[in-house]
Amino acid sequence: MSRMDETTKPEDSEVTDVLTTPEEWRRFLEQYDERYMKEEASDRELADLLDEDQWDLLEEEGRLEQWLGEAPAGEQELVVVEERLGVRLPPSLRGFFLASNGWKRVKGWVDLVHPCGDVVWMRDSDAGSDLIRIYGEDPDNDDYVQLFRRCVEVAAGEDFWLLDPTDVGPDGEWAAYLFAPKYGDLEEFSSFSALFHDGYEDMG
Repeated sequence: MSRMDETTKPEDSEVTDVLTTPEEWRRFLEQYDERYMKEEASDRELADLLDEDQWDLLEEEGRLEQWLGEAPAGEQELVVVEERLGVRLPPSLRGFFLASNGWKRVKGWVDLVHPCGDVVWMRDSDAGSDLIRIYGEDPDNDDYVQLFRRCVEVAAGEDFWLLDPTDVGPDGEWAAYLFAPKYGDLEEFSSFSALFHDGYEDMG
């Protein structure tokens, strides 16, 4: 396998206001939810996401009442995860979980933001360990393999969202990555919050 492309840093998707509180996240996720359902959800996705009453509302009134998130996690749930991982999660990820413990659909090729209990070191996930093995067959990919080994996997599908606890900004946020194995693309962001914002802006 050839060397993966150099890591890129998006210029237009960086955000200056990092979402850290549950209240900030809830407001943003409600906007994300509305935009996704209007602009991104296919009929097939809607069939999976909507129950009978929601379908009736859509057909009769042309509007949706759907929450792509989950019930908030509790502080103790986060503590359990942090003890298992051996690190304190960054502020924007903690705030997200305290607003919604997971997320069902993300723009692009990420299917699910994990609930906090499913957040895992990439090296320990089934898909992550396979990717590390495959990319590790080429010595030129060593920098990327080492990144994957030290990153936490917070979302997955065909692509992955990863956070690096060894690269921490002054605000306590970890460097974040969107990794597309199909193309070997690795895109860097300033935080978990910036990853979510990138998907939101891309829908606009």
